[in-house]
Amino acid sequence: MKNQFRVFLVFSFLAFSMVAQEASRFFPKEQLMELGIYYYPEHWDKNEWERDLKNISEIGFEFIHLAEFAWINLEPSEGNYQFEWLDEVIGLAEKYNLKVILGTPTAIAPIWLGEKHPEIYLMNSAYIHAEHGTRAQQSLSNPVWRDYCKKIITELGERYGKNPTVIGWQLDNEPEAKEDYSESSQIAFRNWLKNKYQNIAELNTTWGTSFWSQTYSDFSQVKIPNTSLVGWWGTNPHALLDFKRFSADTQAEFLDFQADILRSLISKNQFITTNYTATTSQSDPWRTKRLDFNSFTSYPNKGNKNIGALGFRLGDPKELSFALSYFTSEEKIAGVMELQPGPTNWGFTNSLLFPGTLKMWLYHCFAEGLSFACSYRYRQIPYGAEQYHSAITKIDGQTLSQGGEDYKQFIKEMKLLRNMYQPTTNIPKKLEVRKTALLWSHDNLWSLNRQPQNSQWHTLSFFQKYLEITKSFGAPTDIISENTDLNQYKVVIAPAFEMVDSDIISKWENYVKQGGHLVLTLRTGVKNKQGHLFDKGWGAPIYPLIDASISDFDQLPTNANGEIAFNNKTYSWHRWGDLILAKNPENILTTYANQFYEGTAAVVTNKIGNGTVTYIGVDTDNGKLENDILKQVYNSANVETENYPEGVYVNWRDGFWVAVNYSSTNYHLELPTKAKLIVGEKTVSPGSATVWME
Repeated sequence: MKNQFRVFLVFSFLAFSMVAQEASRFFPKEQLMELGIYYYPEHWDKNEWERDLKNISEIGFEFIHLAEFAWINLEPSEGNYQFEWLDEVIGLAEKYNLKVILGTPTAIAPIWLGEKHPEIYLMNSAYIHAEHGTRAQQSLSNPVWRDYCKKIITELGERYGKNPTVIGWQLDNEPEAKEDYSESSQIAFRNWLKNKYQNIAELNTTWGTSFWSQTYSDFSQVKIPNTSLVGWWGTNPHALLDFKRFSADTQAEFLDFQADILRSLISKNQFITTNYTATTSQSDPWRTKRLDFNSFTSYPNKGNKNIGALGFRLGDPKELSFALSYFTSEEKIAGVMELQPGPTNWGFTNSLLFPGTLKMWLYHCFAEGLSFACSYRYRQIPYGAEQYHSAITKIDGQTLSQGGEDYKQFIKEMKLLRNMYQPTTNIPKKLEVRKTALLWSHDNLWSLNRQPQNSQWHTLSFFQKYLEITKSFGAPTDIISENTDLNQYKVVIAPAFEMVDSDIISKWENYVKQGGHLVLTLRTGVKNKQGHLFDKGWGAPIYPLIDASISDFDQLPTNANGEIAFNNKTYSWHRWGDLILAKNPENILTTYANQFYEGTAAVVTNKIGNGTVTYIGVDTDNGKLENDILKQVYNSANVETENYPEGVYVNWRDGFWVAVNYSSTNYHLELPTKAKLIVGEKTVSPGSATVWME
């Protein structure tokens, strides 16, 4: 059975890879990055539809996005389908040379469905059903809900699946793997557990139910772990991890369920995707198997301070940076389906964007490989929950907002780049040798977030620290799964990759022997895939890789003083520090400079075959030590790196160099004398972009 399951996984991965490779046909490479906009005809007087679509076309948008929340308009009563209004809008789109992406309207049920079947709503931890009034309230495990979804999706697929104006489908909206304690979810969870563990004894062993007399004698006794009733601290962490996995599997399977319905009804020229949030923490995009590619939504400016005095108007670059490396890493194409158009209505503060900021975000998306960018939304709505949410135009549907002006200018410049595109251009050699990968796993995220061990720990921020360092080096960086071939990367980093097995350890060792440079960090390899600590020592499976052991770890309160000595510099730390016992003193790169274990190793390196393994056992406050250690890793690999300041990103794509600046100070580019400036200036001002060719 285990071997059969592995064969199935390999086949599924290969099948998904083939689908992703084929997906490049949907957005021709010579178009570079196509542009679109959300439009909600159901919100507006139909006498304004043609004017709006004409304006959208004249601005330069190439496609519109329709119908993701329009179930009640498509089916005002059960079985009463009214698609004529959508026919009319799609006809207008064709008239004005606009393509269409259709949304499946499964993010919200029509009122008549909820009245007839209240059991379709998910149930919260107090065992109270949700009700009609907002989105993402349905129980994805509920068979009645699934049946109605199948009916509306089938009707849409049959009507528009061969329409040449429709280029693709977005499933649902910002898919969330929400916690659901309803009866249908309880049944599905027990079935999921039965399929995974086969017998109750195996579940008891994995969940460690001998602790606190939690042992079960039958799967029928198992309920979804409820921290509201059991208590967050006391709830079984292994049960909670499985609940996270189940919820993500259910969400992914719901998308695949929709994709399978559409696939038999639509043209091979229509794609199927969805729009995960940029740093989705509940849903796991890599669990889907039937989509052509994934896309995402990003709202970089949430009212935080960000970088420097202008940061609150320029946005946090780390959100887009993560999404661009994550969603493009294992696919030939990807896109941003929703990109923030201006102030929102839900940020900490909803400040006006600095003029040019949206254009800078678009260039960042282009530079890191996206095939399309779509913004939410064309018109600001005068009513409803998002009436304060800005759009490309203001409420009148004609006056461009600052975001609209940015889009219009970007579209003009994109046409210029398309005219200059040269299909035979190859990636510069200096970038090819810098290719870097960071290993990611949602299972690790859920496990670490469940047991952070101190209030200062933030799993995503820790990961982003390493991602931002590699990008400051000018290294093309992918975020990859443990199934990805590592040999295409000069450097591979596994930040806090907590749960491991013998397969991943062997894979790392082989990668290093063949000349790869592996960087492991604190909290890597400390648990098995079931979430159990290794009894042979903290992080024992990685000991042969790092040629050292870890005797213990420490954490300091914020009012304490932790110091690290390296290359005549002193670095501060508080969150985490592993005490490393190196077998070979020559392998020690840094030591702790104070506390009672002063002189104990904090970072070590080890040579295996033609490559190296570096273990960074400390999490410093500002990341400067990690930066300096990684710089040394690249140097030992004979790879030259850049030194871009925080918030400045320089990337190469399809023959074009692109620099964007999220910082609040000017950045001066040192360009070769032969460089041809296309967009912007050599001095990249805050919130701007520069494009050139060499």
